[in-house]
Amino acid sequence: MPEALLSLDNVRVIFQERTVLENVSLQLNKGEIVTLIGPNGAGKTTLVRIVLGLLETAAGNRKVHHNLRIGYMPQKLQIDPSMPLSVERFLGLAGASKREIRQALVRTKVEHIIHSPVQSLSGGETQRVLLSRALLRKPNLLVLDEPVQGVDVAGQRDLYHLIAELRDEYGCGVLMVSHDLHLVMAATDNVICLNNHICCSGHPSQVSQHPAYLRLFGVESDELAVYSHRHNCNHPSHEHNSKATPNSPS
Repeated sequence: MPEALLSLDNVRVIFQERTVLENVSLQLNKGEIVTLIGPNGAGKTTLVRIVLGLLETAAGNRKVHHNLRIGYMPQKLQIDPSMPLSVERFLGLAGASKREIRQALVRTKVEHIIHSPVQSLSGGETQRVLLSRALLRKPNLLVLDEPVQGVDVAGQRDLYHLIAELRDEYGCGVLMVSHDLHLVMAATDNVICLNNHICCSGHPSQVSQHPAYLRLFGVESDELAVYSHRHNCNHPSHEHNSKATPNSPS
C-alpha cells in the first residue's frame, strides 16, 4: 500500500458565491510524483493553497499524515531590482545556515551562483534557486508550482530529471502544477486534470488512452510528448470525479 502524506476528501471551495472547486479528492503519497494540469481558471492555484493549508474549504476534509513537512516552490520570484540581494542572502532568509545553503545549491547544480545577485539569474537558474529553497525545509512533500516556467526545452528536461532524482533521494512525494503536458508525462507517476472538478486522473499511460482525456485535450496518444492544452470540458459541477481506469465510464 502507498504511504499517504496528505489527502483531500470531497473538497469544495466557494469564492463570492462562485464554486471554484467541487468534489475534489486526491491522495499524495511518499515516493510518487503527481502532476496537476488544467487551463487558467481551473482552480489549480486554489487547490495548491488547500494542500499548503493556507485556505479553508466550504466542505470536505484535508488530512495530513506522518509529520508532514512541505517544501514549496512558488511560480515566480519577484524582488525589487534595486535591492542588493545575493542568492546566499536570499536563501538565508529561510533561516538556513551557510553550510545548508551551499549543500542545497550543490544538489540543484547551481553552487557557482551562490554570490550572484538574484536579479541577474537566468530563468533556469532562478528555478533551481527556488527549488533549493524548497529543499531547505527537508521536506517529505515537495509542492512545485510551474517548476519549469521561463526555462527552454532542454532546461525543462534537465529540471524534470532533477526532480525525479530528488524524489528518489529524499523518498518524498511531489505535487507539480503545470498548464500543459509538454514533457511532463515522462516525468510523472500520476496525472490529475482539473477544471474546477477532477475531469480525469491516473497513470499517464492510462490517461493518454482514456476517452475522457481524448475528448478534453483533442490529441492522439502518439502526440503525448508535444501536448498543448486545449480544454472543452462541460461536465456539470456536481458530477463525480472520472478516474482514468480502463473500465471507467466515458
